[in-house]
Amino acid sequence: MRRKKLRETRRAVVERVTGETKVKVVLDLDDEKGRVKIGLDRKFFKHMLASMAFHGGFTLEIEGEEFEALDDHHLVEDVGLALGEALAKALGDKRGIARFGWAAVPMDEALILASVDLSGRPYFESNLTFKRLHLGDLSTEMINHFFYSFSHAGGFTLHLLALRGVNDHHKAEAAFKAVGLALAQACRKTGGEIPSLKGVL
Repeated sequence: MRRKKLRETRRAVVERVTGETKVKVVLDLDDEKGRVKIGLDRKFFKHMLASMAFHGGFTLEIEGEEFEALDDHHLVEDVGLALGEALAKALGDKRGIARFGWAAVPMDEALILASVDLSGRPYFESNLTFKRLHLGDLSTEMINHFFYSFSHAGGFTLHLLALRGVNDHHKAEAAFKAVGLALAQACRKTGGEIPSLKGVL
């Protein structure tokens, strides 16, 4: 019974509809099966989101539709905003979470560090850069913008630090995996208290 209650409080469904897109996100931080289902036409972005969720160990379902696919900006941004809102709703008052998390993920020559603070204060910093304009059907400029949108809508601090890397695909994939692992640490249950001297996050 207690496990069932925990799942209910750590699960969220968010729907975001604008003039450009329609996005639905289902996020469950405690589903032990860790199911991932991403329904997006943009295949590389879909692969990155699936990698983040898989290594984060949480269940994630995303359905996204572009009404006018002029470019990838609106869909990537709106997925980030909806996912951030879902994370904030799933965490609630953040009672009993670890709050902080970090991971350094290698992918061949690339090494990317992600650090997260579920502080309630949105902030994003990154030195991640790319030589190519696109990775598959994803504009590389939208990778940092996705993480900006995700962290600001989710109300958390996220730092991405590229320690080394040459191949753009490797850097991007290592970044998404690192964020997933960092969030897994930060969201894990460690007790019953709100992790702040202020008593609120």
